[in-house]
Amino acid sequence: MSTQRRLARRLTQLYVGLVLYGASSALLVRSGLGLEPWNVLHQGLAERTGLSIGVVLTIVGAAVLLAWIPLRQRPGLGTISNVLVIGMAMDATLALVPDAHGWALRVTLLAAGIVLNGAATGLYIAARFGPGPRDGLMTGLHQLTGVSIRLVRTGIELTVVATGFALGGTVGVGTLLYAVAIGPLAQLFLRVFAVPAASGGSTVVATGQPRGAILRP
Repeated sequence: MSTQRRLARRLTQLYVGLVLYGASSALLVRSGLGLEPWNVLHQGLAERTGLSIGVVLTIVGAAVLLAWIPLRQRPGLGTISNVLVIGMAMDATLALVPDAHGWALRVTLLAAGIVLNGAATGLYIAARFGPGPRDGLMTGLHQLTGVSIRLVRTGIELTVVATGFALGGTVGVGTLLYAVAIGPLAQLFLRVFAVPAASGGSTVVATGQPRGAILRP
């Protein structure tokens, strides 16, 4: 694959992945069965401020990005695009998809949201344009404190879930299912959407713990 074609593919994967990530998060909101950890916080803040959840997501992402400065993290195109695109895509999808009524539809939206989220994660991580703002916070704190990535991530996500729940965010079975399923799904789709290396002899895939590589919105 030529350099130009590789770049075009990577850019396409980045932005399609970010749009689908926002859309998948909106499906979880409409299911009413529980959100991803950070979106529990975003929803809680949206309830308190009257702003849309997508606008809150964007504001929080920008604030987290500012925290990169003392942590000496470097944003990439994917980092900035993450802040700008996901919230807009989420609000646009929420405007199109009405609230779900009935367990069958709610469970369908939940399942579709989780699977689509895994596919979106695989798309834009495989594009390799830099981490999302919240993952940069996680890796920065890991480097600053020496605490393992797993413990740093767990501490951050427990904090945002607890804070978001206290503010009115939705925690439920969907939150638990997302936590269990997103790692394997992301690993699967990272392999599906891996971009061939410049030499054409190998592909870029995730290594190690897949959940540690997920770029939160």
